[in-house]
Amino acid sequence: MRKKRYSSDLTDSQWETIKLYFTTERRRRHDLRRDILDAILLSPKTGCQWRMLPGEFAPWQTVYYYFRRWREEGRLQCLLGALRRTVRREVGREGEPSTLIIDCQSVSTSRAGGIASYDAYKSVNGRKRHLAVDTEGLPWNVLVHAAGDHESQWALQVLKPIRCRTERDKTIFADSAYRGLEEEVENKLEWTLDIVEREDEEPGFSVAPKRSVARTDLQLARRLAPTQQRLRTEY
Repeated sequence: MRKKRYSSDLTDSQWETIKLYFTTERRRRHDLRRDILDAILLSPKTGCQWRMLPGEFAPWQTVYYYFRRWREEGRLQCLLGALRRTVRREVGREGEPSTLIIDCQSVSTSRAGGIASYDAYKSVNGRKRHLAVDTEGLPWNVLVHAAGDHESQWALQVLKPIRCRTERDKTIFADSAYRGLEEEVENKLEWTLDIVEREDEEPGFSVAPKRSVARTDLQLARRLAPTQQRLRTEY
């Protein structure tokens, strides 16, 4: 049994909440919670590469096998969806949102590999983090793509997976970078795209209504991402 504990480890109450999504009856060489799940949570939290996982966990090949298997099965998405709905109900909201906010952020990356390119508007050489969140700030989908690609090129790819997992009609709030997609969003997703205008006409930064929720999440992602030099779509 692993003795060292990390801040990313599941608590007992957290494990009780999610363990029904996993097969816990079968005997395994490695403990599903302590040796596998905690290792998976440690990797994105600290930026630790799979091959550099601490030795007290299961071998990195085993950890990655389970991560990839659960991802391909859709188990992780199912789990995240259930947790989002639980959090929303705890604050008195419907399990599924009727409103989403979509936004994008360019981040610098290293030269080594990856889908990097130059964002001329932001003067950033790297990638973009594309995020769709609800009004509670809970992320419903995240997509990473080249910084040189315009937001409008990837907006539907961000929203389509959400559409497949929900039946509730939604209003999508976005900034002027997404202007022109209103008809396409309505035709392909049967949702409404609402472009949020700036409240002032002065040059410089302005916090737009609704969009500030997504901006907060993007800033949080920057602070919690020591891995921004090695962002990978597998996350």
